[in-house]
Amino acid sequence: MKIEILPSLLAADYAKLGEDILRAEASGADALHIDIMDPTFVPNMSFGPDIVALARRVAPDFYRNVHLMMNRPDLYLEAFAKAGAQTIQVHIEADCDLHTTLRRIRAMGIKPAIVLNPETPVEILYPYLGEIDEALVMTVHPGFGGQKFITECLTKAAWLREKRPDLDIMIDGGGNAETIPLARRAGVNQFVAGSYLFKQADMKAAVEALKASLNRERI
Repeated sequence: MKIEILPSLLAADYAKLGEDILRAEASGADALHIDIMDPTFVPNMSFGPDIVALARRVAPDFYRNVHLMMNRPDLYLEAFAKAGAQTIQVHIEADCDLHTTLRRIRAMGIKPAIVLNPETPVEILYPYLGEIDEALVMTVHPGFGGQKFITECLTKAAWLREKRPDLDIMIDGGGNAETIPLARRAGVNQFVAGSYLFKQADMKAAVEALKASLNRERI
């Protein structure tokens, strides 16, 4: 599986989002991770479709991975598709018909993905494994950046790798030079890093170092 690094826009400087999107693209990262927060689903708010559209306008060739932390993501699929989302991730904990939602995402030509919170047992994903291109295992409780990595969540990634060896498996939360290699050993191949990457004076060097360390791992 291809190793991919995704800077999380949530950790960018909001006064210069366009510049930070270009900085992330120039780093050699593989995609931009864009967190969309519904304050009834998590205790915070973030972006809307306009920020996805901004990313497309500023860096049209930089892949846009959109994570919908929303109770009703099914009500907003078309808006994010129109804005330029290329993968849409929806939570298993969302209050909607996930089978229908995933099919709608795929029908729009967008990759469907599903997300699992730390407290949710991974086995609940089994009925959806044939309908997704990607699974995101949250390694913090969603809502805020800069949290401590929850190592115990990596058993979920290992379960997913065993059940679907071809699946893109992502982790998000607390990713840095120490925790990301741990996730690689559990079978993860996509790694979101927000605070760690955007705080680097040289993001390109940090991305290169992460990829080099991951390529040395054996899983």
